[in-house]
Amino acid sequence: MTTLAQLRKTALSYPETVERGGLPGVAAFAVGDTEFASVDAEHRVCLQLPKADADQVLAEHPTAERLTRGATAIGVRVPLRDINGQQLNHWVRRAWLAYAPEPLAARVAAAETAIPGQVGDLPRAIGGPATRALAGAGITSLAQVAELTGAELAALHGVGPKAVRILREALGATGRTLRD
Repeated sequence: MTTLAQLRKTALSYPETVERGGLPGVAAFAVGDTEFASVDAEHRVCLQLPKADADQVLAEHPTAERLTRGATAIGVRVPLRDINGQQLNHWVRRAWLAYAPEPLAARVAAAETAIPGQVGDLPRAIGGPATRALAGAGITSLAQVAELTGAELAALHGVGPKAVRILREALGATGRTLRD
């Protein structure tokens, strides 16, 4: 079972994502002025996905429904309680990649192959998930890391407390700090 909070954290971890909403328990997430994920008043996650991805979600989740705009299929709708966190993260990523501007999506997709210790001067010790998260956000140097706050770093999906600590230490060794 997942929550709106997890959807929010995952969706907002992707570059240039903005949250739209206003009613309690209802939210929508967009990139490049296109909505790619939302939660409706019935606590269902709505994901705008290409047909092949939507068909896969429908096959995997008996409670999933096709999401349409008029007569056009645009994705799927699944009760939040019926999708686990890993599945949610995967499908939100697929929805984001489908609607992000092409250069941005290409940069994030390329970051999937980023290897710790081989991206700019980022320390190897931060590990794979943090390296990929930073590269996906276009951050490939400690100088760029120094322009962020600890909260901004921690908001990147894959950058945990250990990676933040290691980055703080690496910045300190060069006489820099995070922008707290």
